[in-house]
Amino acid sequence: MKSYIVIAIWGLFIWLFATLFFVFFGDRVLFTPGTKEFLISLLLLLIGTALLLWLVTHLYLLVDKSENAAIKFGIIGTMLGLALDTFSLANHQLLFPKLSYQQVIAFAAWLTFAYAIYLFIPAVMNLQKRKAIKP
Repeated sequence: MKSYIVIAIWGLFIWLFATLFFVFFGDRVLFTPGTKEFLISLLLLLIGTALLLWLVTHLYLLVDKSENAAIKFGIIGTMLGLALDTFSLANHQLLFPKLSYQQVIAFAAWLTFAYAIYLFIPAVMNLQKRKAIKP
């Protein structure tokens, strides 16, 4: 049970970092969906997200050596983040006052892909770890 609390704390920090990033920089990096700027921005944000999630997952695996640690990390972090983002999106006018309605939609699009990445990267890292153990 203690390991799940540790994972939840990591997940909370990841969620907080991402949320604060969009609180401070969202109006500069989010664009109206359907525009060329939106696609370029979304792609760059997702590449950055993937790199950061790979790094954070790698750091977490240095701390937790248990079997399937990466999978647990991805699932619990995603569950926690999705729950918290339900409230952040429902209260976007309070949390993201500088974002227009179109930018909130762009943020939700990024969230969807980001949580897919949050599940995918730990799953891939778990497979790589298992292959490295088996000769």
